[in-house]
Amino acid sequence: MSEQRKTEKAWSGVFTEATDKQVELFTESISFDQRLYDQDIRGSIGHARMLRDVGLLNDEEFRQIEAGLLEIKSRIEKNDFEYTTALEDIHMHIEKALIDRLGDVGRKLHTGRSRNDQVSTDFRLWIRDAIDQLDLLLADVQKAFVTRSPRDLGVILPGYTHTQRAQPVLAVHYWLCYCEKFQRDRDRLADCRKRVNQSSLGAAACAGTSLPIDRFRSAEYLGFEGVAANSLDISSDRDFALEFAFVMTACALHLSTWAEEWIWWSTVEFHFLKLPQGYCTGSSIMPQKVNPDVLELIRGKTARMVGNLQSLMVLVKGLPLAYNRDLQEDKQRVFDSFDTLSASLALAAGLVAKTELDREAIAAHLDEGYLDATSLMEYLIRKDIPQRTAHGIVGRLVRSAMDHRLPLVELPLSELQEACPEIDESVYDFLGAANAIAAMKSYGSTAPDQVHSQLSLWQKKFKLLPRTKQETVQ
Repeated sequence: MSEQRKTEKAWSGVFTEATDKQVELFTESISFDQRLYDQDIRGSIGHARMLRDVGLLNDEEFRQIEAGLLEIKSRIEKNDFEYTTALEDIHMHIEKALIDRLGDVGRKLHTGRSRNDQVSTDFRLWIRDAIDQLDLLLADVQKAFVTRSPRDLGVILPGYTHTQRAQPVLAVHYWLCYCEKFQRDRDRLADCRKRVNQSSLGAAACAGTSLPIDRFRSAEYLGFEGVAANSLDISSDRDFALEFAFVMTACALHLSTWAEEWIWWSTVEFHFLKLPQGYCTGSSIMPQKVNPDVLELIRGKTARMVGNLQSLMVLVKGLPLAYNRDLQEDKQRVFDSFDTLSASLALAAGLVAKTELDREAIAAHLDEGYLDATSLMEYLIRKDIPQRTAHGIVGRLVRSAMDHRLPLVELPLSELQEACPEIDESVYDFLGAANAIAAMKSYGSTAPDQVHSQLSLWQKKFKLLPRTKQETVQ
């Protein structure tokens, strides 16, 4: 049995002893890198096609290799493929299966490449596919916010800074805020994809190869935009994985912020929204509880992704050139972050679409917290009162209103004019949450015309045409 294990190794020629079983178990990666099977087969077919083009394989050998690899792929997808720790990783499993099928023809596949550049190529292909999947999921969350916006037009929410009520904002302004955040995530993914989409294939172990391969041709076959230029760099480089992990983590942080807000907003104290019960769970002891567990886990799993990113950075911080086996540890962290983020985004889209605002509860407490104080200050500025002076005047008026337990809009004109003689009846056009919003002017603000304009742009971006006249955004 030990002799069988020894001879199964692609690198065993110089060895006179079999690999210790504990070492096999410690060094294997097949338990997690088997998910690279499709990318490994695609990369191998592209490599074989290039070998044929340069004369290192003939047409018949290429045909046999391509057919053999596709048959292996079919077996894997039918769960008719045996994995063993003796073969270490997915790359050796596929190569061994090909050799078992084709003999010496199968042994020619690895010509002009090393597992170092093979692994890098497969990982780049996998990340490229993952980026495309995440982009679609992010777009779904954006579309969920945009699609729900027409029914929330006119709803005013308190905006917060320092977790204290600050100024009124339209609910749709909140929704489009997250569209902007997730668009930056999509932009980062697209930018990351450019650096991922560079071919490692043909760099071999660390110095290249003396064989007449054509790296540009294999890159073209695999849809890479370019060819990485330095074989030492290729063998050691995991920047593309680190960048992808960072972009995923940044996206998770945005999701966590959203989840945190909606957890608060679903409480009795806030009562801003009603979460769909299909996305909640109950308590084993308190019959009345409807807990926002999905939102809490989206928030919680973000910590896991931050840990994955940190783990990857620590992994590479002290590695000398070129390849080191430490780099085997990169994939589990990236795979886990991708799986976690994908699941979170899929659930987020459903939650956004199905959650309802509690309009009555929001409106009942909207005038609490003096959300219109800044609007009053800016009214005074229009009266040519310096901003700092206006700030002090409004601060004193807010204190008086607090002492009388009144909103600013209910202060009598006489009291307002006592604080500032320049105030006249027109001040009441700027007081109250709705008037404060109507007074907004600046680009990107919560002014109704600005929000409507931005919503229209998002609707056009996703080709989401309003269904009714009431949903039409001018």
